[in-house]
Amino acid sequence: MKTIVIAAGYATRLYPLTENQPKPLLEIGGKTILGRMLDDIDTIDGIDEHVIVSNHKFAGHFETWAASQHYTKKVTVIDDETLTNETRLGAVADLLFAIERLGIDDDLLVVAADNLLFFSFQGFVDYAREKGTSCIMCHEQQDVEKLRRTGVIVVDEQMKVLEMQEKPEHPKTTWAVPPFYVYLKKDLPLIKDALNNGCGKDAPGNLAHYLAEKTVLHAWKMPGGRFDIGSLDTYYEAVERFRR
Repeated sequence: MKTIVIAAGYATRLYPLTENQPKPLLEIGGKTILGRMLDDIDTIDGIDEHVIVSNHKFAGHFETWAASQHYTKKVTVIDDETLTNETRLGAVADLLFAIERLGIDDDLLVVAADNLLFFSFQGFVDYAREKGTSCIMCHEQQDVEKLRRTGVIVVDEQMKVLEMQEKPEHPKTTWAVPPFYVYLKKDLPLIKDALNNGCGKDAPGNLAHYLAEKTVLHAWKMPGGRFDIGSLDTYYEAVERFRR
């Protein structure tokens, strides 16, 4: 299994902090956001490489950071060759770019690099192995406005995904989907052809939404909280929390 870290955005909502620094490498409590995530993922058996997909503007930042780390698994930085927010490829296109560039033919743990997590990915990977299917995460969200800004799923008693809505005006359930996924090797042919069949290329949830109609997905209930660093306010709130 390989980790694919989608980190090629420009984080314009965090300007001026991210004008010359990628958001995943911002520090909170003495550690980078990305470092906190990979510290956990690096301990998972069966993962043999961490792939970071960056834009051209920040690829050097990630390479310098990676060279200073001491993970047990190889860290590879991929430059998607874009330079501006207007020309970015989008999260799904960046994932496909990494798969093609590296010739990846393996199970994938795909993660967005702008979240602080208060649980381990170990349980998520174990769950996918137990189910034998590609998997997404989910958590209860009672705020309808927040549900309208994320993926929402309908599941059965075994947490098999029956339907996924992407940013729905009228959410069918309160199961929200954060941007973390396990995609098994057997689904790679579907993933590689997704953009050719109408899958949106920007938000990472677009691919899960596409796959939910093509293959079997299960959802893992997130066992702890997460902190999405999406704005200057949320970044400074996270800094203050860790300071306390």
